[in-house]
Amino acid sequence: MVVFLINQSKPIIMNDYNHFKFSPSTWIIPTFMLVVIWFVFYVEHSFGIDLGKHGIFPRTLLGFQGVILSPFLHGNLSHIANNSLPLFILTTALIYFYREVSLKVLMYGILLSGLITWIIGRDSYHIGASSLIYVLVSFIFFKGMMTQYYRLMALSLAVVILYGGMIWYVFPQPEVADGPSISWEGHLAGLLTGFVFAVRFKTPDYVSAIQYNWEKPDFNPEEDAFMKHFDENGNFVNTPKLDEPEDQVMPERTTYVYSFVESKNKEE
Repeated sequence: MVVFLINQSKPIIMNDYNHFKFSPSTWIIPTFMLVVIWFVFYVEHSFGIDLGKHGIFPRTLLGFQGVILSPFLHGNLSHIANNSLPLFILTTALIYFYREVSLKVLMYGILLSGLITWIIGRDSYHIGASSLIYVLVSFIFFKGMMTQYYRLMALSLAVVILYGGMIWYVFPQPEVADGPSISWEGHLAGLLTGFVFAVRFKTPDYVSAIQYNWEKPDFNPEEDAFMKHFDENGNFVNTPKLDEPEDQVMPERTTYVYSFVESKNKEE
């Protein structure tokens, strides 16, 4: 069972300056994943070992091990080559833009997408990192749309442009007589998993960073109204008065004169 622990505390406000920062983990984790995948592929084909039987075989106890192992197993060079670049790019983007939940998406994504594949898949071995790739595509796209933050929405748009065509592979595909067929069940499982994570996993409320006037490169202290309250030694002084124009015309004063007139109808 996969348990999701969601933090229901007050949302954290994050901006570009204190959140989107490059760190070694941004490239180390994707690189490590690729090294493991390629090492397993090298060992399998160098020593003639068939590791495909350790993939997901739906609804069997022995095939359940593939829930964890299948992302690291690939059938041939074309298979692993097609998965390597998208896996690296999407994992890097996930860690850079969604650092707080990146490990949850990766680990739980492998487990949950594998479990769904084990439940709905055909009676065949399902291997490859495609399910995890669909998890990443789905999560990054839907989460970016939900945040309504322009940087993450731009990332979602980029994912659609680069990998939008992958949507066609979540539907049943025709069987190939002389070779392995595409595991559309694994793709569908990854798409659903990524959407669930986008809804369930909480991320900070992203806002644009406030840039004050004195932080701008064209800031001139001599023209700033606040800085005029200080002299050259830093002492507080009154704001200097503006010089009045010499040709200013003052308005004429109006004088009002009041007089008292006794009423003639006064009774004697």
